[in-house]
Amino acid sequence: MGSCDAESDVNGTDGTGRRISAQVVCTAIRDDIVSGFFPPGGRLTEELLAQRYGVSRVPVREALRTLESEGFVRTRRHAGASVAEPTEQEAADLLELRGLLEPLGAARAAQRRTDAHLKVLRGLVRLGQERAVQGQLSDLPSLGGWFHETLAQASGSPTLAALLTQLRHKIAWVYGDDVPTRAVESWEEHAALVDAVARGDAERARRLAAGHVERSAAVRILKHPVNAVRRRH
Repeated sequence: MGSCDAESDVNGTDGTGRRISAQVVCTAIRDDIVSGFFPPGGRLTEELLAQRYGVSRVPVREALRTLESEGFVRTRRHAGASVAEPTEQEAADLLELRGLLEPLGAARAAQRRTDAHLKVLRGLVRLGQERAVQGQLSDLPSLGGWFHETLAQASGSPTLAALLTQLRHKIAWVYGDDVPTRAVESWEEHAALVDAVARGDAERARRLAAGHVERSAAVRILKHPVNAVRRRH
């Protein structure tokens, strides 16, 4: 499974530099797709991307192949690469898949987490709760992403963690959410989940994660409703 998030030696020189560049460019393109800088259906030419990120076309080509495998990009013969246009069903599938996989990850985290995982999770919960109560909402998306990333890593399953990471990126791409209405509640749910993980209560962790995902999904709104309902030709 291709992924921009594959580990690499950041100190690599020319021999490995091409691979590192491709990973960096892959992440940059994906971030620009998720943010909407490149809208659904928008053309992605190697030349313009190479200019934007200050690299050669080789890592751009590799990055586009990876992003195509992740579902962010599609390539058509004679038409080149463009940003994918998820259908309404594909968008709904993302939330359903998260609802299945995140509870599994939480249950496994309760059985396999380390003290280091717990320390990070508790630190993030403390920061998230402080920001939510104080109304400092701009930091919450990144803190939430870090929280769920750490929880997934605590599952002890690299494959599951990679799938959950890819799902979060796609959900952030397709959906927006109403952060202010759920900020405090969401971080209270995170805190309860960490308590269950700390106690090794896999079933409670699974149940709390399922409820958290369900309530989060309820406030998500499609960012691109016109594109989302468009059917593939």
